[in-house]
Amino acid sequence: MSTPSPPLAGIRVVELAGLAPGPFAGLLLADYGASVLRVDRPSADNSVPTSDQLTRHKTSVTIDLRDTASHRVLLDILSKADVLIDPFRPGVLERLGLSPSEVLLKHNPRLIVARMTGFRRDGKYKDMAGHDINYIAVSGVLSMLGRSGEAPYAPANIIGDFAGGGAMCFLGILLALISRLGTGRGQVVEANMVDGSAYLAAMLRLNLRTPLWNAPRGQNPLDGGSPYYDTYETKDPGKYFAVGALEPQFYAALLKGLGFKAEDLPSRNDRTNWPVLQAAFTKRFREKTRAEWEAIFDGTDACATPVLEQGELERGGYEQRPAVHLVDTSGLPIQADDGGWTGGGLIPGTGGEETLNTWLGWKRGREFEVRDDGALRRADDKAKAKL
Repeated sequence: MSTPSPPLAGIRVVELAGLAPGPFAGLLLADYGASVLRVDRPSADNSVPTSDQLTRHKTSVTIDLRDTASHRVLLDILSKADVLIDPFRPGVLERLGLSPSEVLLKHNPRLIVARMTGFRRDGKYKDMAGHDINYIAVSGVLSMLGRSGEAPYAPANIIGDFAGGGAMCFLGILLALISRLGTGRGQVVEANMVDGSAYLAAMLRLNLRTPLWNAPRGQNPLDGGSPYYDTYETKDPGKYFAVGALEPQFYAALLKGLGFKAEDLPSRNDRTNWPVLQAAFTKRFREKTRAEWEAIFDGTDACATPVLEQGELERGGYEQRPAVHLVDTSGLPIQADDGGWTGGGLIPGTGGEETLNTWLGWKRGREFEVRDDGALRRADDKAKAKL
């Protein structure tokens, strides 16, 4: 029996090279079978691999977006594409003469233009530069993260760039593809990391007036305030155990594994007892190595697990898998040769000519030429230049 095609097989995506969120949206599409063609910028040395690590399953061409003559190449490619990922700040495509509504959708009415920004397009920060930490700051999410008595703490750039940005943009693209099944028309998808991050925090926001999240930062059950939802250092310096024993039966299993009887400790239901419990757990976890605690808690319902580090996962042969497994039509293998631990290495132009041949039937020297800096131009433009 033949293997079913991935769910996005046949979908053609043009990804304008950008920072993390845009490439991540393209990566999600590529991992589930879409043909993703990355558009890189011209460079004095086009043999240098891109610094972007999120290039798995993608191909590349180089196009000079600042050269209006190159727009014809891009528009020809977009005439056969389903999706364009625009990672630029508001107004950049318009200034380049590539307005989605005035140019791109008129050129290809079925095209989905996915535009991703950090700040809202209509907010007070719309014309300002920013990064993940700024977007989650003005979304209200950053104010809820961090230990009690300490400054808010951003968890790398996972919330804004990837979850609130790239993943939300991916969702918008899928919704637009579904909508096109009924209307036959593409549309502009607008995603921004402020709204995306705020949406991810919906449960927290809706619980601000409930006991789950009505205390200051770092003093709630899920933000490090609770002694039974926290991390503890073991006898191995720098090696930690994570505890998430929220429910009473799980908490009982935790106490059993730690060697406590219920009567040994004050009630966890009184928040004033939390510092006492945290001190007791801290002391007890430091009495054994992480491996010893694993031997105690593995297979139990104590919700206690080791905090595994990336290096040891790689050394142990942990294999990254697609985020969602579809039983009949799942995604492509993730770097089967190395388990998903390396990325990048995509030299601009890699595989792009094959993609252009598949999409458009183009061949170098017939429909297009390649400039010294790697940028594509139509072959007849070169002929016109000689006249």
